[in-house]
Amino acid sequence: MEINKKMKCLSIALNAIGVIFIVGVPAMMMVVWPDGWSWTPAQPEYEQMIMGIYITLGIFLIRAAKDPMEHATLIWFTIWSSIVHAGIMLAQAIVDETEHANMLGDIPALFFVAFLLWYLMPNKAELQ
Repeated sequence: MEINKKMKCLSIALNAIGVIFIVGVPAMMMVVWPDGWSWTPAQPEYEQMIMGIYITLGIFLIRAAKDPMEHATLIWFTIWSSIVHAGIMLAQAIVDETEHANMLGDIPALFFVAFLLWYLMPNKAELQ
C-alpha cells in the first residue's frame, strides 16, 4: 500500500479504535454483550478500572490520529499490549469453561486491533 494511503488509513483506524475504546468497550461490557466482554464472577472494581484504562487509551489514540508517526510509541504500545492482553485472556478462557464466550468477544477484538494497527504502521523503508 502506498505510504500516503497507508497513513490516511492509519489515521482513520486510530480515530475509529479510539471511539470504540471510549464508547464501545463500556457498552459491550455493561449492556450489549457482557458474557463476551466481561469475566465471571462480576468484579465491578476491575471492570471500572479496565474501562478507565481503555477510555484513556481511546482519547490518546484519537489525539495520535492527527500525526501518527509523532505518536508511534503509543501505537506500538497499543499493538503489543493488545496482543499480550488478548493472549493472557485466551489462555484463561481455554482453561475456564465459563469464559468461552470471550473467545468470540473481547479476545478476537483485541487481536484484530493489534493486527490492523501493525498492518497500517509504516516500516522504516516506507518512510524513506
